[in-house]
Formats: sequence, structure tokens, C-alpha cells
Amino acid sequence: MAEEFNITVLPGDGIGPEVMAEAIKVLRLVEQKLGLTLKLEECPVGGAAYEAEGHPLPESTLKKAESADAVLLGAVGGPKWESIDFSLRPERALLGLRSSLGLFANLRPAKIFGALSNASTLKPEVVEGLDIMVVRELTGGIYFGEPRGIETTSSGERKGINTLVYTESEIRRIAAIAFDVAKKRGKKVCSIDKANVLECTGLWREVVTEAHKDHPEIELSHMYVDNAAMQLVRNPNQFDVMVTTNMFGDILSDEASMLTGSIGMLPSASLGEKHAMYEPIHGSAPDIAGQDKANPLATIMSVGMMFKYSFNREDVHDSLESVVESVLDAGYRTPDIMSDGMKQVGCKEMGDLVAKGVEESLG
Repeated sequence: MAEEFNITVLPGDGIGPEVMAEAIKVLRLVEQKLGLTLKLEECPVGGAAYEAEGHPLPESTLKKAESADAVLLGAVGGPKWESIDFSLRPERALLGLRSSLGLFANLRPAKIFGALSNASTLKPEVVEGLDIMVVRELTGGIYFGEPRGIETTSSGERKGINTLVYTESEIRRIAAIAFDVAKKRGKKVCSIDKANVLECTGLWREVVTEAHKDHPEIELSHMYVDNAAMQLVRNPNQFDVMVTTNMFGDILSDEASMLTGSIGMLPSASLGEKHAMYEPIHGSAPDIAGQDKANPLATIMSVGMMFKYSFNREDVHDSLESVVESVLDAGYRTPDIMSDGMKQVGCKEMGDLVAKGVEESLG
């Protein structure tokens, strides 16, 4: 009997529907070639959902996400919705999905393809062979801590409050994910904190060190976040797996992504105990929406991560990554990664090229 998976598809806003269309094109081809049964159900999210139903994360969308084997997300947000109430902005859908689905671990690879080594703003010899995995805690820390908000003091001055909070169990479970990921890579984990200033991350360092005792085959190191930011630019290849807090991970993973030459090239996975969501790390790019200029490769490789982490099909992940590399080696580029002498293609044609490569690689 064919393997069957239910996937909730959330195209979202801006270029989201465009890159999602190319990912689904590839997804359907994999389904056909491997004899799988993939049940896709599309739901509104973000600004599109706000326009249709008055909320960025409708209850019907959340229920479909909760019942799915995996969620595939395009992108959300845009200046069109910046003036509405903060609680109804498209980006709130992301926090809602992460919280409701218990997606506590965000895996963001920063891998440079050989054909794009010149696209990085750093010297090619600095980024050559770059392959980092940032493991970011996703449902705790300062983004979710209480108390929070804006208060007015007795003197009439406004005061903003956000609270950095982590429990021992939250730290221990994200550390376990990082160690498990490292076992399949270079067997090195660098834990990033600010333990010299923040008591909360002092606890982080202590608990990660304790958790490491269960994974003696992994080499563990610690680094302050300011130094880590510098080292990512100075010598990024010293890192294999980096594990850190929600806010530090948000910042460092974006920095790591730009070492590869384009934020449009990188996928991500958000994992929980029962649920998982996959998405490109780029935004909705409303300035190029509908112009066939978007880069669909990050979304296509997010499909690869979905097969690896949710469907236990690492072979599909590896095949998609290999096909993407072959397309890039052949000189095809979307505008965001275009360089002299290359062949510029649009979003749809890039999707067609990958689909052709997948068809050949999977027979």
C-alpha cells in the first residue's frame, strides 16, 4: 500500500503563492515517481486570511494545520497591513502557528552551493564549503515571556517591557534536538548565549552542559552571542550546529543566511513533539509579487526538509538538493542570484528546471 501523507498548504502573501506553486509542481512529481499519496489542502493565512476572514490565522486554518502530517508555508506580511492593529497583522499568524502547534525547534541550514560562492558578500575562500545548521528555540524566550507590553509610569513616561524567560525543560529539549542533528553532521555543537550578563542564559549554558552528558560523542563548545556574530563573518566554517535562544537565533540565522549570497536560497523546518511546519526563510517580497521574479528554490528545498524530518525520506531530501545544485551548476539564475555570464530565468522556469531534474533523478 502506498504511503499516504496529509499536507496543509499555506501560500500566504506576496510571492508566497508563486513560490508555493513551483514547490507543489515538484511535490506532485515526487508523488508520482515514488508512488506516494499526498493529500494537499490549501488554506488562507496571513494578510490573505485577514482580507478573507478578518483574522491572519482563522480557526479553520489552524484546525487543518493541527490535523496534518506536515504544514508547508509560503510567506506572510506586507506594507498593506502595517496600519492595522498589531494583534491582527499577518506576522501574528506565524507566532500563532508556532505556539498552537508546539513548534519549539527551528532548523535553519545555511549551506552554500559551489556555483554561488561568488554571490556571497564575503570572499569566496571564506565561505567555500559553508554548511551550518542553526537550531533556534522557537516558542520561549523574550518573544513570549511575561510580563510584556507598554505601561505608563507614575511620572507619565511610557515604559516598554519584554521578559526573557526560559525553563530548564525548554532548554533541555532544544539541546537534545541540536545534539541529535549534530550526530548526522559534523558532530559539533556550539551553544550561543550571553551568560556573562543575562542570568537566564547563564541557566541556558548550565543546562546545555548537563544535557551534553547524554551525548558524549558530540563536541560541545559555548560562545557569547556578540562573539558568535563576529565569528560568523570572520570564520564561518568553524561552526557545524549552532543552538541558541529565540531572539539570538532570529538574528544569527539571518546573518548566516546572507553568507550564502541570497536569503532566497534557504529553507527551514520548525519541529514540535507532534507537528512540523516547513517554509523558506525569505519574506513575502511584495515589491516583486506577480512579476515572475521570485526565487522558488528555498520553498522547493523546504519540501525536501519535509520529506527528511516528517516523512523519514532522506533520499528525497538529498535528491532535491542535488537537483538544485545541478541547475545552478548549469548556470541558471533567478534575478536575486544573477551574475555576469549566467542565464536568467523567472520563478516558473526555475521550477520547471528543477521538476525536469527530479523526473530524471527519480526515473
